[in-house]
Amino acid sequence: MILVTGGAGFIGGNFVLNWLNNSQAEGIVNLDKLTYAGNMSTLASLDNDPRHIFIRGDIGDRALVENLLQKYQPRAIINFAAESHVDRSIHGPADFIETNVVGTFNLLESARAFWASLPVEKKALFRFLHVSTDEVYGSLKAEDSPFRESDVYAPNSPYSASKAASDHLVRAWFHTYGLPVLTTNCSNNYGAYHFPEKLIPLVILNALNQKPLPIYGDGQQIRDWLYVADHCSAIRCVLERGQAGETYNIGGWNEKTNLEVVNTICSVLDSLRPRNDGQSYAELIMFVKDRPGHDRRYAIDASKVERELGWCPAETFDTGIRKTIQWYLDNHDWIDGVVSGSYRDWVQKQYT
Repeated sequence: MILVTGGAGFIGGNFVLNWLNNSQAEGIVNLDKLTYAGNMSTLASLDNDPRHIFIRGDIGDRALVENLLQKYQPRAIINFAAESHVDRSIHGPADFIETNVVGTFNLLESARAFWASLPVEKKALFRFLHVSTDEVYGSLKAEDSPFRESDVYAPNSPYSASKAASDHLVRAWFHTYGLPVLTTNCSNNYGAYHFPEKLIPLVILNALNQKPLPIYGDGQQIRDWLYVADHCSAIRCVLERGQAGETYNIGGWNEKTNLEVVNTICSVLDSLRPRNDGQSYAELIMFVKDRPGHDRRYAIDASKVERELGWCPAETFDTGIRKTIQWYLDNHDWIDGVVSGSYRDWVQKQYT
């Protein structure tokens, strides 16, 4: 068994599905609090799969986590559980501190106690893999080199600061206690099952509903985009071959401005689902007030994971975004299940 936390969220859910798609894969104990971004319908295809054991709970619940570890004896913990949306962190930072900092601390302590109790041979094989973000590094100028694992942390939002804090805790538990940890810092993910508060799914769904496509500021903020299935394959690679105590940056080598991303989505939709009036979806683009502390550019140098572990992304942005858009066109039931009244109220508040 392996224990996956946050396995009903976007990246965690994709990882669970990806992992169990292999008929020979080990089972997964999936611990998720089921906040607004956790969605059991993402995991509906696993309802009758005995290898998937879902537990609703909080990573900060030490008694629950320690009981799960003793009962299922996982060889690894993969920590996806996090509050992850910058905009929400600006409006309500307390949840981010509680989950990303305090929650990670409690999970580390539970893992440390379990690891210390293992026999020598199992102790040597155990891994704690912490999934983090490139936003901990701060913002880049246009001429700067992409983020490397050795770069100094400089977080600029409550979200990225809370993730930076969790990364530091994971590092400290390795150097102080010897807990065999791995950390991955990924660039912006996109793909199936993405909660529509993030740029790509928000634009796809707004376009299909003939609503404005909101872009912060001038739309020239640059991000490196990573297809979620590629991210899942990278995490498997790091889990199996990564060196304990090391950090691996996971990127897609796809730097795009937000405006480029939105225009690409509009172009693909013009081809796959043309508007009845014959106009391009790009006519719906609307620039809105920039958010506070908005980082100008992120870019990941993913050469270390390729050089040392042999991983590189399989998808370009063009192939990945077309697969993503097609998925949203084909999965109305999943979309209807997540676009609730509370979500609509939040979008109205955020982009008005």
